[in-house]
Amino acid sequence: MRRGSRGQRDVLVAGVGMIPFTKPGVGPAYDAMAAEAIRRALADGGLAYDRVDQAYAGYVYGDSCCGQKAIYAAGMTGIPIVNVNNNCATGSTALFLARQAVATGAAECALAVGFEEMRPGAIRSSFPDRVDPFADFDAACDARIDVDLPLALRYFGGAGRDHMERYGTTLRDFARVRAKASRHAANNPMSLFRTIMSEDEVLAAPMLWPGVMTRPMACPPTCGAAAAIVVSIEFARRHGIDAKVRIAAQAMTTDKPSTFDASDMIHLVGSDMTRRAAEAVYEAAGVGPEDIRAAELHDCFAHNELISYEALGFCPEGGAAGFIADGDNSYGGRIVTNPSGGLLSKGHPLGATGLAQCYELTHQLRGTAGPRQVDDLRHALQHNLGLGGACVVTLYEGVGG
Repeated sequence: MRRGSRGQRDVLVAGVGMIPFTKPGVGPAYDAMAAEAIRRALADGGLAYDRVDQAYAGYVYGDSCCGQKAIYAAGMTGIPIVNVNNNCATGSTALFLARQAVATGAAECALAVGFEEMRPGAIRSSFPDRVDPFADFDAACDARIDVDLPLALRYFGGAGRDHMERYGTTLRDFARVRAKASRHAANNPMSLFRTIMSEDEVLAAPMLWPGVMTRPMACPPTCGAAAAIVVSIEFARRHGIDAKVRIAAQAMTTDKPSTFDASDMIHLVGSDMTRRAAEAVYEAAGVGPEDIRAAELHDCFAHNELISYEALGFCPEGGAAGFIADGDNSYGGRIVTNPSGGLLSKGHPLGATGLAQCYELTHQLRGTAGPRQVDDLRHALQHNLGLGGACVVTLYEGVGG
């Protein structure tokens, strides 16, 4: 039996499933979406639901036990079902828990499913009559940002503005990130927006924050679901599963005082969490950012993708504009970032996003990504961030023939 860090067992991704994301109000209800993603993941792994020992269901906007409602449509075997909510990092948190269950021997086969039935428009609180978990974030943001905009836009736009002021980053740099996302999404049938946009078209779009952000630089709310089945090597052997993807390392981080103490919007939106999670993953796996050829990272805004390049170690601090200008974030460059088109093109159904990233990278490492395929791929990195906060970074490795 192979053991990874801290004596834990290796964990394989046996099956993944996903449905195309849709605009709010267009697709099926959350339970139907989630059940279909689960069925696809089971079929992809050649497994029946009764082989699953534990299940973790991630969603943000829903009542208690939505996970049971969603999973029961795929099977009812009496197994533990855990409902997970960690804001935008919910899907990867469900995966973190499923992997942990298998790695520690608590389960041989675990399911992670993420889903979201979003409302149109800006994200808002569902419980305005009680203490807001973002009160400290809002206070820190208010001390730096004096514009009347939805909070997520103020957070990430403010971080982008800080980067512009500190390092000379320009609005065109963010437009290049968005244009790149559209080129990648054109080859992804799961992406909601597949029309290619040029940098100039991104810049000519309506301004959400003059000089800081145009509309295409912000991801839209969408509805959708994705799922993954993770198993031990022993389970895979017993059941004849030819799993070609291993979770080589994974880390979850939350905020430290630096999030609020630095009076820095880049810290406030999670760059410190990202950096610590990435460093932990690199150390555990014995690889570095120079070994990564593909990454799905949390591009809720083009600004956060650019900031994340630096936090993940893809380029030096302040070097993101050069990284982009050199084409190192796309095909033919060093690291193909968001080959799926990312959140900017797929949209962002909060609970599903992290598992949609897992879906993409699993297919990339299997060599089954079609026209999106990244060549010579051995390691792929996933970065999923939720303010409030949580960050999950996962390193996948191709194994077998």
